[in-house]
Amino acid sequence: MPQIVVLPHATLCPEGAVIEAPVGQTICDALLEHDIDIEHACEKSCACTTCHVIVREGFDSLNEPEEKEEDLLDRAWGLEANSRLSCQAVLADENVVVEIPKYTINHASENH
Repeated sequence: MPQIVVLPHATLCPEGAVIEAPVGQTICDALLEHDIDIEHACEKSCACTTCHVIVREGFDSLNEPEEKEEDLLDRAWGLEANSRLSCQAVLADENVVVEIPKYTINHASENH
């Protein structure tokens, strides 16, 4: 089972975390199941960028992003070449290291 190493985030995961998740699960679902409350304003339907993460290691092991995700990522705060929407990034066998950006473009956080 691959591990997701979450780098420290001041609000969502101050100490960072190392979690295990099954192959085939999205990064977003894995984080939420382990009480890391990443924003997901569109309910994980690939319609916003609030679940944006930067994949620091293991990027190439994830599924290929679809065009819709790539188009949305252009609007994400802090976009980098290894950015993904965590609701669309599906885990494979390799461990990944992710950074949750400090900000999102969401003007009103929703409680999920």
